[in-house]
Amino acid sequence: MKLSARNVLKGKVLKVTKGAVNSEVLLELPDGTQIVSIITNSSAENLGLAAGKEAYAVVKASNVMVAVD
Repeated sequence: MKLSARNVLKGKVLKVTKGAVNSEVLLELPDGTQIVSIITNSSAENLGLAAGKEAYAVVKASNVMVAVD
């Protein structure tokens, strides 16, 4: 797999919560950090995502917002 994204984080799927249109995917990295992604149900099905399966979080963005109260 070759990608232009520089941030590719390997982890394990903890949970996939299917909604009407999208699925919420909870991925845990080796250090225990958890990342949540919202993807379409069809993408989750095509990837065969399920708890315990290894997967990658691929992050590519032109900006990342940070806020505080």
